[in-house]
Amino acid sequence: MNATLALEPLARLGRLGLDWAAALGRFGIFLGETLACLAIPPFKAGELVRRLWFVGYRSLSVVVLTGAFTGLVLGLQGMLMLRRVGSEAFVGPLVAIALVRELGPVLAALMVTGRAGSAIAAEIGVMRITEQIDALTVMALNPMRYLTAPILVAGIIAMPLLAWIFDTVGIFGGYVVTVSLFGLSEGTYFGQIRAFLAPIDLWVGFWKAIVFGLIVMWVAAYKGFHVGHGAEGVGRATTEAVVLASVLILVFDYFLGSVLP
Repeated sequence: MNATLALEPLARLGRLGLDWAAALGRFGIFLGETLACLAIPPFKAGELVRRLWFVGYRSLSVVVLTGAFTGLVLGLQGMLMLRRVGSEAFVGPLVAIALVRELGPVLAALMVTGRAGSAIAAEIGVMRITEQIDALTVMALNPMRYLTAPILVAGIIAMPLLAWIFDTVGIFGGYVVTVSLFGLSEGTYFGQIRAFLAPIDLWVGFWKAIVFGLIVMWVAAYKGFHVGHGAEGVGRATTEAVVLASVLILVFDYFLGSVLP
């Protein structure tokens, strides 16, 4: 009896590990089934356009607003910091490289997670608890092809575009602060950006945005499909989708930053 009690914490830890492994397996299988649907025609082009409108265009305002103030803050803090060492001429590259490589993809993805990802998780969750997804299956329509595949493609297409808009607005936000407020030369600001911003920086931000777009839509769709019962289950799934996607964005940002040049 004493030996059994002593091993009980170890057994609980083992069950927890098995539960995590099973959840990761279901998570991966869900993505694999969705990607397999992309290779089987016909593809729902009309649904893709609708999702692009929702994920991309409807998120544009919050992305532009966030990008503008991010650039303003970077320009302000960059000037205050670089002035101390007499290097304020390099504030342009500081703003541009920070936005293009890191802040643009990450913050744009976080904004899309809060606006579009949560809405998609709630939408699919409501469809699940009201048996609309079961009705699609009864009508011989694959819900993965009809719902999830267009969502994933929309995220992959829209996120790089939103990240680039974020970068552009942020760079001009830094310009407003450094040139208009601190009196830095316009030629110095943009000239240093052209000198130091390399094409590889643009590619790093591009690949990060694609990965983040996939993660956000993948997590949102998965949580919606595996929602609990009732309105409480939908609310919990929506919260879990936002939290999990946000954490994965930051985790993958680190690993991608370590791997990409």
